[in-house]
Amino acid sequence: MSKSEDLPFEITREVRDTCLCLHLRRAARAVARRFDAALRPLDLTNGQFSLLMSLNRPDAASIGSVSALLAMDRTTLTANLKPLERRGLVKVTVDDTDKRTRRLALTSAGRALLVAAYPIWRQTHAAIDRFLTGSSPDRLRADLRALS
Repeated sequence: MSKSEDLPFEITREVRDTCLCLHLRRAARAVARRFDAALRPLDLTNGQFSLLMSLNRPDAASIGSVSALLAMDRTTLTANLKPLERRGLVKVTVDDTDKRTRRLALTSAGRALLVAAYPIWRQTHAAIDRFLTGSSPDRLRADLRALS
């Protein structure tokens, strides 16, 4: 590439300073690390907590509904379910009316783990909200939902 085809360094600064994708990913990683550290005593990651919480419902969920809620493709969701299933936290069953559909439900051990994890999540969440001194955490959540 010749020098005339190079991008000026000012463009690199512009992207660094204004790129929403970069800033969202950096913030997401920082928040994820905080939750991972907080949930580590329960041998739980923030992703596993979100997945287990998504199953905290009266009826077993389909893989499709959970993958849509978590914005995760089915293959990734299935891979993330396996360690939770091995730990006895989640039960995967075949749907009674459609044998192609898998249903996901928390086990009693999964529910007990969520009961233990929720206060940790809540405390960590409150600490993160306090970092948002220049904005409203509720407004930020609304804006992020609008992007997704």
